[in-house]
Amino acid sequence: MRVYLPATVTMLHELNTAGEFKPLNGTAFALTPALREMYTEGSAEDLEYVAMADAARASLRLLSSDPEAMRRRVVIAADVDGVTVRPDLDHSVVRLPGPVVLKDVASIHMDNSEAEDAVAKAVAVIDAADMGDEDAEFVLGDAEDHELAWYATQELPFVLELM
Repeated sequence: MRVYLPATVTMLHELNTAGEFKPLNGTAFALTPALREMYTEGSAEDLEYVAMADAARASLRLLSSDPEAMRRRVVIAADVDGVTVRPDLDHSVVRLPGPVVLKDVASIHMDNSEAEDAVAKAVAVIDAADMGDEDAEFVLGDAEDHELAWYATQELPFVLELM
């Protein structure tokens, strides 16, 4: 199953060094049956984009707990077997059976430098947005307006070196 793992640039360094990624609590996002039921229309590609957007939002939460991390959202796309659906948490949430190894990573998605200010502001208000604060949701939307850049797995060492 293709899964989308929220991460940070710090975690990308760990993936590059260790050759594996251990998602927080084994949590990832994917096109699940519950997510498919939420939408009356949309291709599989459209719904996978929704799951990836959920992972990007979760990346903001990871950034909020790591004040030293570069203010860029990161999503790691990987193909993983043994995934457990977690509709009790949200429509696209899944749990992974263990770490994801680098050979299973399909691509990496990350904000460009132009998004850093908007992401920093979104990190500061993510909890308020979750609680329904409309102003915070607006700030969050500014960050989410930035598209994540796509990188092939083999580009990871070079991307990190250039940062």
